[in-house]
Amino acid sequence: MNRGRLVLINVIGLVIIIAALAGGAYYYYESTNFIKTDEAKVSGELYTIVAPAAGKLADWDLHEGDSVSKDDKVANVTTLDGKEAVKTAAQGTIVKTQVHDEQLVQAGQTLAQTINMEDLSITANIEENKLKDIEKGDSVDIIIDGDPDTVFEGTLEQIGYATTSVFSVMGNQNSSGNYTKVTQKVPVKISIKAPSDKVLPGMNAEVKISTK
Repeated sequence: MNRGRLVLINVIGLVIIIAALAGGAYYYYESTNFIKTDEAKVSGELYTIVAPAAGKLADWDLHEGDSVSKDDKVANVTTLDGKEAVKTAAQGTIVKTQVHDEQLVQAGQTLAQTINMEDLSITANIEENKLKDIEKGDSVDIIIDGDPDTVFEGTLEQIGYATTSVFSVMGNQNSSGNYTKVTQKVPVKISIKAPSDKVLPGMNAEVKISTK
């Protein structure tokens, strides 16, 4: 083997070793300083606009995307005894309408649903054995599928008081007597700083919580 080829092989080997060490160092840094999960979604407080009484809906002109304020009068329901005002429960954006003008409605029927797009958050599920490493106030990096080129800043606002399995329809009951330990997950709430118009409730997200 000539000298030039031997030098080239040594250089290539050195580059591979350096790359492996750098990759290992990066993985160690990330795993010891951050907790990551892609089991996360954008969420927002959902409110409903309901019919105050049974009758005929009148003056209904709301569409998806319209903004409303709390206690706005958005329609009337004509009853046998007169009219009753339809009012909003909270500030927000109409995300779903379920009726049309002049429709007959029942008392308590959902007419539309609203979410405050200026107060969105992330709900993420964190493995139980990692909860000891996080606390309220930790900074969070957020990537949302609807706007994947932007890293949003966030803050850990709340850690849940029960695992997600507690709210499962089937629960964790096991009548066979056999038990298999499964790592449980706890939901956490993360605020989003200045979400863009591309961020919508229900979108998938990835979060990286700083544990430093």
